[in-house]
Amino acid sequence: MNQPSAQSWEFTDDRGHLAASLDTPARIVAYIQAGASLWDLGTRPVGIFGSYHDGDSPDRAKSGALPLDEVPYLGAGAGLGLDDVLAVRPDLVVALTYGGGQVYGIEPDTAKHLEEHVPVVVIDVGQGRTLAGVRERFAELGRSLGTAESPDALAALTRAESGLAELTASAQGAARVLALSPGGPDSVHLARPAKWPDLSALTGLGVHTVEPPEGPGANWHTGTWADAAELAPDVVLLDARANAAPSGQYAGDAHWAAVAERAVVLPWNPETPASAAAHAAFFERLTRALRGDG
Repeated sequence: MNQPSAQSWEFTDDRGHLAASLDTPARIVAYIQAGASLWDLGTRPVGIFGSYHDGDSPDRAKSGALPLDEVPYLGAGAGLGLDDVLAVRPDLVVALTYGGGQVYGIEPDTAKHLEEHVPVVVIDVGQGRTLAGVRERFAELGRSLGTAESPDALAALTRAESGLAELTASAQGAARVLALSPGGPDSVHLARPAKWPDLSALTGLGVHTVEPPEGPGANWHTGTWADAAELAPDVVLLDARANAAPSGQYAGDAHWAAVAERAVVLPWNPETPASAAAHAAFFERLTRALRGDG
């Protein structure tokens, strides 16, 4: 029997599944958010894929610093087939789950057969996971692949967290911050802060994150633009992903106009890369908005 080489690689993912290979994987296919996270850690994917919310081209809002002209986009959701992934000869696939172990963005049958051909690592980014916890899981995966967060990025994150915490302890930090995703001319999805790792991190740093009304919807409260105006936010984190309704559908709504006139509106990526660099940038943008620096 052949014995595993001294260079054998293994990683236990958030489903409790052990992914293993005789050699450290070098050709990695990843969900776009995971690919952007690995890129920040120094790993270049050989392909990325989207979710059921995505189309025939990658969502620029989700892709972080990935060079989309260099990293092939393999498809999304039902349009992503097993052969599409295997065609780029991956030796590892990195996917996400929002809980329950179900692979996000891939047809269940495709995901099942994929694991018969190549190791698959699934990282949980759903409810109950902290932003720091998700970031550390990607850092652990990166270290297993031979890469690591840069000291400069880690230092920038520490400064950004400290700066935001100091600001929220002052009068300037009393601003009300509401995260939302436009649903169309008559609807808007208002984020429940405790259900999103990045918004929960803001709350933990003292940011006054606005809680939408109770009701159905685990991650979002779906209501009207009047509901958003009634919450009177000072800062709006506006979903910038391609699947959010374009501004032309709601720009003429009087309630949205009232929100936009009162609040500073910042683009928000609910699927921000899980890296120190991306999280530092997220905290820094909000800090500048709270200070009135634009």
